[in-house]
Amino acid sequence: MSLNDLKQNHMMAHLTQALDDGQDIGHYGRLVYAIVARHFLSDKALAAQLAKDSDFTPEAAQDLVRQVQDADYSPPRRDTILEYMGKQDFPILPDASDPDEGNVYRDLEFPQHVYDHIQQYHHQKAE
Repeated sequence: MSLNDLKQNHMMAHLTQALDDGQDIGHYGRLVYAIVARHFLSDKALAAQLAKDSDFTPEAAQDLVRQVQDADYSPPRRDTILEYMGKQDFPILPDASDPDEGNVYRDLEFPQHVYDHIQQYHHQKAE
């Protein structure tokens, strides 16, 4: 998997372009990016991508990658991303009025363990 695969999702393409442009995508933008991109990029490549943020150091990028890997976060749902957007200035979703925007599961194929983790969570929640 690669950066090109990641760009198949409009939100992730938007965040990648903003990072490539050296923009500050905000705390939650970086968090969403790291949670999703960790399934497509090596830790080193992900940290390098996050370090392009004008308000983030390479050390902070490495720390975030480590934190996200250790916590094994599942990619966030659209409603979570919208909640995050309300807490910062940078628009994580380029078009929040589009109900499909932010649905990473529609455009991206994750490793099977991601789907298994989500299914296990919903099963436990139902009990």
